[in-house]
Order: sequence, then C-alpha cells, then structure tokens
Amino acid sequence: MSEIKAGLGYSEEHEWAEARGTTVRIGITDFAQSQLGDIVFVELPEVGMKLDANDAMGTIESVKTVSDLYCPVGGRVVQVNEELLDAPQKVNEDPYGEGWIIEIEVDGDASAEVEGLLSAEAYAAFIEGK
Repeated sequence: MSEIKAGLGYSEEHEWAEARGTTVRIGITDFAQSQLGDIVFVELPEVGMKLDANDAMGTIESVKTVSDLYCPVGGRVVQVNEELLDAPQKVNEDPYGEGWIIEIEVDGDASAEVEGLLSAEAYAAFIEGK
C-alpha cells in the first residue's frame, strides 16, 4: 500500500501540495513514484515562471516512461529542488521529503488553495479505484 500523508492536498494527476506560509511545496505522491519505477530524470520549471492550476510544470522520466508533471495550484515558481538534477532517485526514496519538486507563491491563501484539493482520505479512495 502506498503512503498517503495526512495534512496534504492531492490532485488526480498524483501530485501532492503542502501549504508553507505564503508558498505551496509540490511533489509527486508515493503511489505515482511506485507506478513510474526508477526515476532517472526530472525536468524542472524556471524560477519566476507563472503557472495556473493544472498547467504542465515539467516532466519526470523513469526507466519505464516519461510523464508530465502538473501544478495542482496556480502561482509563481519561487524555488525548484535543484538536487533532483543530480539525484532524481530522491523522488523514489523520499517523495514527501527530499524528493519535493517545486515551491510556488500563490496569490491568495496557501492553506485555502491546498484545502481545495483532494484530502488524504479522498485521494486514497481515488487510487483504490485504479
């Protein structure tokens, strides 16, 4: 069974979001990384890039496939996890920690943006149906 952390928001595209003051940290879920297999490359967006909710924000490549990454909330990219450029396997090893992908600054309330996504319980029910 995949780990699903309480207190995060989840998208149907298998990204997670965590409110951190005025920013939202985003990564892919444990379910997504397990489905992808060994991750070998992560393409990150540019800092300063404006993204709307559900915009493509990069790609993730595994030994099996290449998948688009989607931003679950809208805002401006303020930080990318550059460690993934040299160590993309961190997404497999620690998807909710060192394997985070980007942080964006949202226009409104970061907590409200995250609360608008699927809860941990709703995401668990969603992937159970897969």
